Order: sequence, then C-alpha cells, then structure tokens
Amino acid sequence: MPEFIPARELARLYYLEAVKPILNAGYPDLVHSAGLIGPGSEVLGFDTEMSTDHNWGPQVVIYLTQADHARFAGELRTTLGNKLPLVFRGWPTHFEEVPDDPDTVVPRLADARPINHRVWVTTLHGFVSRYLGVDLDREMIVLDWLAIPEQNLRTLAAGAVYHDGLNILEPMRRKLAYYPHDVWLYLLSAQWQRIGQEEPFVGRTGTVGDDVGSAVIAARLVRDLMRLCLLMERQYAPYPKWFGSAFARLNCAPALTPILQGVLQATDWHEREKYLSAAYEIVAAMHNDLSITPPVQAKVSRFWGRPFWVIQGEKIARTIWEAIQDQEIKRLPYGVGKVDQIVDSTDILSHAKRCRQLSMLYVEQKGEQ
Repeated sequence: MPEFIPARELARLYYLEAVKPILNAGYPDLVHSAGLIGPGSEVLGFDTEMSTDHNWGPQVVIYLTQADHARFAGELRTTLGNKLPLVFRGWPTHFEEVPDDPDTVVPRLADARPINHRVWVTTLHGFVSRYLGVDLDREMIVLDWLAIPEQNLRTLAAGAVYHDGLNILEPMRRKLAYYPHDVWLYLLSAQWQRIGQEEPFVGRTGTVGDDVGSAVIAARLVRDLMRLCLLMERQYAPYPKWFGSAFARLNCAPALTPILQGVLQATDWHEREKYLSAAYEIVAAMHNDLSITPPVQAKVSRFWGRPFWVIQGEKIARTIWEAIQDQEIKRLPYGVGKVDQIVDSTDILSHAKRCRQLSMLYVEQKGEQ
C-alpha cells in the first residue's frame, strides 16, 4: 500500500501538481475554483488508512460558471481522462465501480485511456442545489436553516478550498459558517427541551426493574447532551459515524468525556443518574457562560418530589425561547427544532428534498406562544 496521506492534503497536491497544469496548458483563460467540499469522512478530516478501501483516492472538484460549464464540462472530463497521470503519490487515479454497488468505486491501475477519474467539473449553484436543497443566489430564510442537515453544513464548513478564481467558495463558506443568532437560540431551546422530556425516565424505569430501558434512555440523554455541547460551541454536528470524534474536539470534551463514559458504563440507574447529574451541572454552567439568557439554576433538583435528580431542562428551554426576538422564529412550533432534531433516519438526512418536505410540515404550524 502507498503511504497514507489524509485526503484533503492528497487532493491539494493532486490539484496543484496534476490537475492545474493540465488546465493552465489547455485552457489558460478558463477561470475556475477548486476544492474538496461535500460528503465523506475525508472532507471532514476524519479519514484513516481504513478509509482507502473504497470511495477514496486522488480527487478534487472544479467549479465553473454556468456558461463555461455548459461549454467545457464534457471536454474537460475527456481531456483530464487522457492526460492525468495513471498514478499519483502511489495511488491509482482511475476508479472502477464495485459490481452490484454502483455508488461505490475503488481505485484500480488503468490499462487504457481515458481513465475514469474523480475530478468533478460542476457549478457551485448546481452542487449546492443538489446537496443542500437551497439557492444561494437569494437570502437564506428560516426554513432553509431548519431543513439542511447539520452533517451537510459541516462538510461545507470543514471542506478545503485550493483555488477560488471565481470568488465563490469562500463567500459561500462565510454565508454558511453558522446559524443566525435567533435560529441558534431556537435550536438550543429545542435541544434542552429534548433533555427535559426524558431526564426523569432514567430513574423511573429503574424503579420498576427495567434496567435495559433505563440504560437506553441514559444513552439517548448522553447523545442529546453531546449535541447540545456542539450547539453551544457553535459547531455543526457531523454524520453519526464521526459524531463522537467531533465531540472529542470540543473545549468541553476533556471535562465531560469521562463523565459521559461513566453514564454508559454504569450498571444500575442510581449510578447512571449520579453521572448524568454531574454532566447536567457542567452543561448548565456552560449555558450560563454564554450569557444569552438570565442565569439559570446550574444544580440538579428533585423531579416533582420524586427520588429522581434532574436539571429541569424544560425550564432552561423556556428561558432560551423567551430570549428569541425574531418574530418569524417565534411563530415556529415550540420545542421542535430542525430536521435532525426531529429524525435521525439516514434515508431522510441524506436527501435534501426529503429534509425540506419534512421541515415544511412543522414550519407551517403555528408556534406556541
């Protein structure tokens, strides 16, 4: 196997040393942008040697204007197929489909040209329309932010830009860098609401001998706390496979990780509740440090006099809701949030159109005042 090079660095070298010289020689007046932005662990910087077994290798995306794309896209693909090196930094540049799995390709040494390379030629408008389901030529509306899965927003924020001759990639990344303030507040409120709805159930299930149920709810709460931390540190959440890896990079991770591991490793509900209580108090203190609402109580208390310790997440959710000023957002359904706070189905979150359709069902409802 060739030496492993993280895909973003491999793509940078591929563009500079292999792709760009071909463009400069054959199309010296063609203004373009180039980067590695889109789905995949390699875009997020989470790829490892294991990632190289499929859908990985020398690759880059070339962006053209609409007019130049219509004129040159097909020709460029053929030109690159005939002129790109067959091997780059030890990796084949030709890719073959896996039988019975047309969405999966593997690098193979080619014995004929043009090669089936992974230099995509597209337009930013076309890519964003497919990938996000929005038109960046207009101002983003609330529905846009609620309908785009965070995993897609993360890949745009984390992706690499190698050349921006069209001056389109960096402006796009700035525009999508993070949620507008009141949208962010709405998502924070919805995330606290999720926690408040289930936090007493870890103990309630335990009191009736349902230890499996208690463990499942505790694990759900761990995930919700991790997602809340990503929101509070203004980081988009990635695809579930890399959710824990992204959390580990947060400022709060060193303090929270051993506590959350304690929740997951606990063998009875009392122990789970003890660790969760410690996590709740840290996260509530983090909320206060944001200074977006009057201070909330950052100590656990009893749930309606029952023997369960909770942080009263629903009260924190309401406090954040009351801080929202945007009246369009105030008309949204209280406590619902965005598409990936509603569902976690891959078959929804990997399809921009389905995400938008689902979000519209909730946005059209009148918010609770």
